[in-house]
Amino acid sequence: MRPVPGNPRKLGRGLISAEPRINDRIRVPEVRLVGPNGEQVGIVSVQDALRLAQESDLDLVEVAPTARPPVAKLMDYGKFKYESAVKAREARKNQSNTIIKEIKLRPKIDPHDYETKKGHVVRFLKSGDKVKVTIMFRGREQSRPELGRRLLARLAEDVQDLGTVESQPKQDGRNMVMVIGPHKRRSEHKAEARAAAAGDKSRREQPDAQA
Repeated sequence: MRPVPGNPRKLGRGLISAEPRINDRIRVPEVRLVGPNGEQVGIVSVQDALRLAQESDLDLVEVAPTARPPVAKLMDYGKFKYESAVKAREARKNQSNTIIKEIKLRPKIDPHDYETKKGHVVRFLKSGDKVKVTIMFRGREQSRPELGRRLLARLAEDVQDLGTVESQPKQDGRNMVMVIGPHKRRSEHKAEARAAAAGDKSRREQPDAQA
């Protein structure tokens, strides 16, 4: 069982650490032990669990402290913390890469303006961005919400190869709003763009076979 840096559960003024208790910091008489591969070992004394951890060169980690008895698992705690940090970092990265663009339409938009606005939606979805589509009603148009619904349904159908409706049309005051999400994340589009650019560069750098 490897030494692990101090990780007290209680901090100043009674605050509780969010990290689990490990190894000899587990102060209960017995635990329900789970093996390193998820196998159920059963209820054992904490001394036996610590001995098994030491023999396996693993840590004993309390994963369910409120259970009766608490559940503890044999694992490489340092590796577990590292992998958890990597996953959290990737989740934050993907979340920060999500951008919502907005397009505003009128319910009686003319065909040319519609094609222009649709082109913007296509470009945003191809870049991996979500699109918030807002239909703006004015005056008597507010009494005919079906115009907005038909327009949004038409737009969703026109771009269905690139994105899908994540938020169905709903009335928001004088406006009607729908959100379309891309089939591919922004990071995937960037990776594809980098791969395509690398391929173009490689082709340009190849000598002419007939030279």
